[in-house]
Amino acid sequence: MKNIQLLGLLLVIVGSFLPLVHVPVIGNWNYWKLDHYLAIACWIFSACAVFGIVNNSAKIVRFFGILLILLFGFTLVAVKMQSLQYFSFLPFKSWQETFAGIVTLKWGWAVEFSGAFLMVFARGNKKVNNRTQI
Repeated sequence: MKNIQLLGLLLVIVGSFLPLVHVPVIGNWNYWKLDHYLAIACWIFSACAVFGIVNNSAKIVRFFGILLILLFGFTLVAVKMQSLQYFSFLPFKSWQETFAGIVTLKWGWAVEFSGAFLMVFARGNKKVNNRTQI
């Protein structure tokens, strides 16, 4: 379980440096370019998950994995809302939606979500060896 959780944590950390959003003319943005505060929150949640992994506390790791999933969902909604607001100067709503649609999500989100889901759904071995050696 610990190795799977570490793999999920590694995917979350690496995913924050991958392209998450593509803005035409400007290029690809990772988590830091999207928003500094959200990137710092992602890394703080990841650091807390490391604490849970080191202390063999699956509950802590699952809790922070769920918080990461919620943070990623919030970020996706915020990106779409911000892109709609960015083109609010256009006179027609259909134009606003069309131009906001050119801001596309990239493949880095799949890495982010898969890492967080690995942290949440990693199951440990329930078999306990009660033998003692002398």
